[in-house]
Amino acid sequence: MRRVAITGGIGSGKSTFCRALAAISGAPIYDSDQRAKHIMSHDAVVRRRLTELFGPEAYTTEGLNRPLVAAVAFGNPAVLERLNAIVHPRVVADFEEWAESQTSDYVILESALLFTSPLVGHYDLAVVVDAPLEMRVRRCVARDGATPEQVEERIARQMPAKEMRSRADVVVEADGRDLEPIAREVDKIIRTIEI
Repeated sequence: MRRVAITGGIGSGKSTFCRALAAISGAPIYDSDQRAKHIMSHDAVVRRRLTELFGPEAYTTEGLNRPLVAAVAFGNPAVLERLNAIVHPRVVADFEEWAESQTSDYVILESALLFTSPLVGHYDLAVVVDAPLEMRVRRCVARDGATPEQVEERIARQMPAKEMRSRADVVVEADGRDLEPIAREVDKIIRTIEI
């Protein structure tokens, strides 16, 4: 079974591309961001370690206190590093378990932090989805209700698009003009996988 990893910065269109690839190919998607959220809320060991890191306010009756965790972690690089050291290895193990349970010829791994997480080396093909900066900002403002300044701040904390592109096996331009280029890119990825 081959593993196709899809990544890209915030607002790049990677989730849209993943859905298009899955719809056309029938391959299942592992969304590492969603799985990480699930693990932080439901894995007993992770919950205990996050409570030790962030204090008893880390969890409410509704689950992980995301605003608190985000505010503390993104304001303190050392805490963010410790958070990642708790969550990322568990996500890798979860992905491996999931991938082994699949019966398709290949699977799709969607990860915003692909190149800065322990998921490096757990895939066969790395695809970077990219779009012009102004388009990424517009997409995030519309989707998240954030201000352009907030979006730009989040983008600045991510790996630069140029560096992501340099690490990719394939780069997909998701500039949003129309779906025809995306369909061609999906077809190209499928042909690359099947070689």
